[in-house]
Amino acid sequence: MKSTDLVVGRWGCRFQGLYFPCSIGKGGLSAKKQEGDGATPLGNHRIVGMLYRPDRLAKPTSWAVPIGPADLWSDDVSDEQYNQMTRAPYSFSHERLSRADPLYDLVLLTDWNWPYAVKGRGSAIFIHTWRKPRHPTEGCVAFRQDHLLWIAKQLQTTSRLIIQP
Repeated sequence: MKSTDLVVGRWGCRFQGLYFPCSIGKGGLSAKKQEGDGATPLGNHRIVGMLYRPDRLAKPTSWAVPIGPADLWSDDVSDEQYNQMTRAPYSFSHERLSRADPLYDLVLLTDWNWPYAVKGRGSAIFIHTWRKPRHPTEGCVAFRQDHLLWIAKQLQTTSRLIIQP
């Protein structure tokens, strides 16, 4: 049986014996991730959820959760809901999950600094669609949309994102 873990490094991603090009954070890979450094944190991270836009994609797995215009992600360290999904209206700094572009049409959530966020350690590390091939992210891991969709359909609730130097 092939592993359902995503293994990522500067070279790309290995998943189920296949290689996929991917993007990492503009700050490179880091063992000491901090808020705003743009780095992708090294280590083993559980994949703890999957979000998708039902107006753009069919439900990729039975455990995927639909998102809509009111769904947000708090990125404000002064907020009690920091690094958590929340809903509009919302007065703290946040990122809209339902975007005009396709970046978050499908999002895999990791357990980086979640569910009990430590201020300054950095908010969510998502796996999402890239802007363009290998274009750096703010710290997330990003794939070509068709690759991400194929990967998402193969994942299990025990899958991990393993970031290697």
